[in-house]
Amino acid sequence: MQIPRYIATPACVLLLSCIGFAVSAEPTQLRARLLSDIRSTDPGVNRDGTTDAVVMHMVEGLVALAEDTSIAPMLAASYDVAKDGVTYTFRLRKGIQFHNGALLTSGDVVWALKRYFDPATKWRCLSEVDGRGQAKVVAVEAPNAETVVIRLERPAPLFLTMLSRPDCGGTGIIHRSSVGADGSWKGPVGTGPYKLGEWKRSQYLELKRFDKYQARSEPASGYAGGKKAEVETIRFLVVPDSSSAKAALLGGSVDILPDINESELADIQSKANIKVDISTTTSISGILFNTRDPLMRDVRIRRAIALAIDGKELVSGTTNDLAKLNNSAMPSISPFYTDVQRTGFVNNIAEAKRLLKEAGYNGRPIKILANKRYGTMYDTALIAQGLAAYAGIRLEVEVLDWATQLDRYTRGNYQMMAFAYTSRLDPSLVYDMLVGPKATQTQKVWDNPEVQALVAESMRETDKVKRQAIFDELHRRMLQDVPLIVYWNGIQITAYHKRVVGFRQWPMEHPRYWLVRMKH
Repeated sequence: MQIPRYIATPACVLLLSCIGFAVSAEPTQLRARLLSDIRSTDPGVNRDGTTDAVVMHMVEGLVALAEDTSIAPMLAASYDVAKDGVTYTFRLRKGIQFHNGALLTSGDVVWALKRYFDPATKWRCLSEVDGRGQAKVVAVEAPNAETVVIRLERPAPLFLTMLSRPDCGGTGIIHRSSVGADGSWKGPVGTGPYKLGEWKRSQYLELKRFDKYQARSEPASGYAGGKKAEVETIRFLVVPDSSSAKAALLGGSVDILPDINESELADIQSKANIKVDISTTTSISGILFNTRDPLMRDVRIRRAIALAIDGKELVSGTTNDLAKLNNSAMPSISPFYTDVQRTGFVNNIAEAKRLLKEAGYNGRPIKILANKRYGTMYDTALIAQGLAAYAGIRLEVEVLDWATQLDRYTRGNYQMMAFAYTSRLDPSLVYDMLVGPKATQTQKVWDNPEVQALVAESMRETDKVKRQAIFDELHRRMLQDVPLIVYWNGIQITAYHKRVVGFRQWPMEHPRYWLVRMKH
């Protein structure tokens, strides 16, 4: 009998074997829902936000991102940046073991980094270190067993921030045994508080506590500081359907439910044995335009769409009034978010019609891609379709599975799409997600050489006032060029049983389950 990919009805939660659920779990097992299966276990390779959140429990890098957006040492006991800004020296912590028991050495770090920097690995962040982005690494050296030196071609103030990014897998240091003799991926042999257990694709993935994990002495903060695996196992259960996920939580077969739908919130909040955390993240959601499309390359049409869609109405309908309109790529919780970033598109049907007429638009259908894995993307497309019609704009919603939509995004193969970008804590990295030459980076949405120069300048600049001026100019230009329309910053809603102790959300939105324990 074929096992279903997800629970079809709440009753299925009570049948113990639907997708590997067990009502009587070990006291030291935490069961957490995944919206979908992870894409791989290779850090920063073939990944998405869900993948990153799981993988970051198993691997750690030389440095890590703290909750206040600062960079802290992780596998490095300390690090120095030379006055020339191009030489980074990391002194490794002693006694750190990989999951296979091998001691961490500088040679392991050099091997892992060179693997990331090899184009054959297809590391998501290769363009950031090979000269196409903010930095160009020219050497990775191990002068002794406890020291690693990385040399850049030119200064790159955000280099350490890039190394710590979750979408880069935190540049997690893995042991050579993670790959086969031919270089093919086997599984992560990292240094994190949890190690890979059983993975039954489309059903569940289990992480096991690494008993020889060496925690740092500092308080835990973000992905940095002292982590501790309080439970013996974490079982990530793949439950795509939101109603089934809610039923699993209320029925007791799931302990914690991140990413719940806004529509489910009221019912869940009414349950006495359930806690709910709601927080604003730095992710951004909205609509992307393919400016190479024959129709969408006309800025007048893009601007008309932006003016035709009432942003406040779209955000209200999509998030059930939990989020506020923000037309800036700058997250509203950023210290760089000012009155300039508060400016945006004002609904104006008459002006939208004028621009469309000037552009010669005659009602030709425009396809907007969406998916149902992320309900807010689907709702964004539907609401945008209805609102744009007031100006005579004919949007046709095409629903794809998430993997297909992500592939279309990566290849730049679309006219419009509802989309969301995962969190970035530095504004330069937010704009770097969006800006770049489409000829070599097809996933970029804003191809403007002057803007690319501004983003590069923001990455080199360290003065806060000067950086603010750059970000202000980038916001003005984005409203002018309209390569995308940002509508709101992410709302993270997590519900969990009161027996779960120690869980805490943060602006990066990825759930962290170290320091989380189960109350007996």
